[in-house]
Amino acid sequence: MSEAVGDSGRYSKLGKQKRRKSDFHASTNGFSNLSPPQDTYNSIYAAFILGGAGFLLPYNSFIMAMDYFKVRYPGTPVVFDMSLVYIVVAFITVLGNNLLVETFTLSARINFGYFISFVTLIFVITCELWWEVFGELTSYTVNLGAVAVVAVGCTVQQSSFYGYTSMLPSRYTQAVMVGESASGVFMSLVRVLTRLLVSEIRGSTFYFFQVSASAVATCFAMYHLIRRTDFIQFYIALSDRAKTRITLEPTEDAGLIETTDSRYGVLKIQSSPPPTGTALSFTNPVYEPSAPAPTYKVEDVVIRGRTSTSARGGVSGIRRGIQSRWEITKAIYPYMISICLAYFTTLCMYPGVVSEITSCNLGSWMPVLMMSMFNGADLFGKMISSSSSYWTGWRLVRFCVIRLFLIPLILMCAMPRASPLLSEEIFPFFFVLVLGLTNGVFGSVPIIQAPSKVEDYHRELTGNMMTLSYNFGLTTGSLMAYFLESLVSNADPVCNYIHDKLPNSLQNISVNFSTISSSTTLDITTIASVTSTIMENVYNSTDENV
Repeated sequence: MSEAVGDSGRYSKLGKQKRRKSDFHASTNGFSNLSPPQDTYNSIYAAFILGGAGFLLPYNSFIMAMDYFKVRYPGTPVVFDMSLVYIVVAFITVLGNNLLVETFTLSARINFGYFISFVTLIFVITCELWWEVFGELTSYTVNLGAVAVVAVGCTVQQSSFYGYTSMLPSRYTQAVMVGESASGVFMSLVRVLTRLLVSEIRGSTFYFFQVSASAVATCFAMYHLIRRTDFIQFYIALSDRAKTRITLEPTEDAGLIETTDSRYGVLKIQSSPPPTGTALSFTNPVYEPSAPAPTYKVEDVVIRGRTSTSARGGVSGIRRGIQSRWEITKAIYPYMISICLAYFTTLCMYPGVVSEITSCNLGSWMPVLMMSMFNGADLFGKMISSSSSYWTGWRLVRFCVIRLFLIPLILMCAMPRASPLLSEEIFPFFFVLVLGLTNGVFGSVPIIQAPSKVEDYHRELTGNMMTLSYNFGLTTGSLMAYFLESLVSNADPVCNYIHDKLPNSLQNISVNFSTISSSTTLDITTIASVTSTIMENVYNSTDENV
């Protein structure tokens, strides 16, 4: 038995009244009277940008090296195969991660993802690009296997990071999504530079993957630098406190609600005041005239709270997990639908169909430039998505449905293969620009807004549920892209530059590193000479591909 007296709160009986919707979404943490630590110099924000970049760098490394893989495996749908393998494995992984989210700690999941991604990149650098230990057929299988392993690591990181940032202010979820796009832009720039500075395609790819592995290691170090900061620990503790509750279960069909804080069925236990002559007892009436506000006596208290780190096993734990996910789904399903549609549209076209759009003028640079434009537009879209007050759940769904019309428009830039309906370069560049920009907006706003629609202690699980919808869109989009690939590749292109002229053109792209690095200080004449050499080589490379 215990007795509780409301001091500053005001309680009222609910009986069979329907609980107000606003009460469900009210915050239940106990730190509302504390000022959170400040993100000095936006260092935490920058670290989460690196975190978002870190888990997509390995996948972007394989996709941006498509020029190498197309020469390595001529006549194969290697880009489609890599994309499909990555997405299918990622979808299976996110299902498993969603089920095991309460079994392994957040830090353990993120460390696991970083570890296997980094080791896989080192394996590809050493065995595929340096030693060349595999034949063509074996190498094809090994690289697809490497993509599958990378998919496991990256997906575990991605799902965990979204759950992580769901416990923080919403701008940090946006930081992760900006990081995803920034990784694509970064790898695009690195790929262009390595192709310009290294004459041989295998050598340029070797240095390209080295930069990728180094960047992943840097992101891993930054994650461990910030995770023990006061800022992170405050919000993690805030979420954990909300998960540990004491629930009040009266024997009558009535409840108590603290209307000033909207807490239904939550009992606050406070230190008892010193005994006085007017203190309540079990024989006293509930109402005390001298109290500043109405007070209530509670005799039947059932404690069902558990700490957030304890594993809930057995059938009851599974039932509670399913019930929690169903409640979350009912609250955020428009956002789940919109993010699924957004990534379905994107994966139908990118990277598979986009990589098949040819240009007799730009030659082998066409897919590289197209992907760079997509990544840049995607980054810009995610940066402007922080001002997302205009978007509601169903408004997002409507715009994502309209966005589906980009699929036939981009297909007309690649079909029919011998003579596309929209053969001018301006059309595919414009459509890919719109595809990237809308992907940045509609791929980030839902996952930023969704956690605000649930209670604090459901936010990490909400982030994982949104990642599940995101991966479902990726998977179905990749399967559709595989079907579209059979339509796009049913005839030889007019400009068959990929297999005939690409090796020769790459041999002409060279820069003398000793000239660049022979002096620590370069005068204006040397800089101009190096710049003109690069531009001349690009010009010659383009001429040979025509």
